[in-house]
Amino acid sequence: MAHIEFDAISKSFGSKSFGATRVLDRCSLAVEKGRVMTLLGPSGCGKTTLLRTLAGFVAPDAGTVRLGGVDITDLPANRRQVGFVFQNYALFPHLTVAGNVAYGLKVRRTSRHETAERVARALDLVGLTAQADRWPAQLSGGQQQRVAIARALVLEPAVLLLDEPFNALDAKLRLAMQVELRKLIARVGITSIFVTHDQTEAMTLSDDVAVMQGGRIEQVGPPLAIYDRPATAFVAGFIGRANLLPVRVAGGRVAEVPALAATTGDGARILVVRPENLAIAGPGAAGWQGRVVFASALGPTTEIEVDIGAAEPLRVAATRRAGEALPPLGQAVGVQVVDPAGALLLAPGDAHDR
Repeated sequence: MAHIEFDAISKSFGSKSFGATRVLDRCSLAVEKGRVMTLLGPSGCGKTTLLRTLAGFVAPDAGTVRLGGVDITDLPANRRQVGFVFQNYALFPHLTVAGNVAYGLKVRRTSRHETAERVARALDLVGLTAQADRWPAQLSGGQQQRVAIARALVLEPAVLLLDEPFNALDAKLRLAMQVELRKLIARVGITSIFVTHDQTEAMTLSDDVAVMQGGRIEQVGPPLAIYDRPATAFVAGFIGRANLLPVRVAGGRVAEVPALAATTGDGARILVVRPENLAIAGPGAAGWQGRVVFASALGPTTEIEVDIGAAEPLRVAATRRAGEALPPLGQAVGVQVVDPAGALLLAPGDAHDR
């Protein structure tokens, strides 16, 4: 049995008279105990609203929310076993680190002795024991985030919810905190749901990812499974980068790239191929022919765009060898698929947002 279940959740905001906006459209999702599920999608796709229906901050118009097999759809937020870490951390500036972590326990009228013990354990867990008497303004962004996590964990919730908790951090600290948070969740073993629009964060943190678009869940699965086998072109483009090319299948082969076999029937298809699954070849080689319109070196990797006469240039990414020069702009080149098994054919209808 799943630990968390969203069953056909729908939610609209606004009135019928002035035009209601549907934010969630029959979303169903199951999260197994102890796993980290990331809700991934662009701004406005409904991921935060879905998270807040589990926390009890938003009441769905239809559907059911279950925690541990129990229907909690109508249960008040303060009676749910849920810890919530907000985007801005929401720390009280007039309370010390220990005071912030203890706040929820005091509201619950937990004894002083138990409160002190649980706060000490929570601060030790996030590595902030030495900062217990400091004020939030004296902490770095990463330390403030850890205080917010400790404040959630000290209540011993059944699940931990995190709503884009890295937004306020710089790029270097974001990466460090992603790894640190993943290790912390693994140590605690708590079922967690994480919301982000950053696919790198989703790949780093998640056991499973639910990709959302327009209030619906497009695909659910382990990050690498979704990356390798996206169900739609939207998912392919949102989890990493992808080249999307209209092609035609005939006689079990892709007409434009005969080296690619097709198990689908004949007809129009959309070919999905990742930049790292393409390689630059000499002009006239089997594959697409075109000219280089962009080339850059990103330290250990190179990125090259080749105009083949399609709507967009082909993007090619490769590991850079020391001393290797970039091809000059305008140079005629061929582009080949490195691993045919890594290319994917989608029906044309899957190439559009639903």
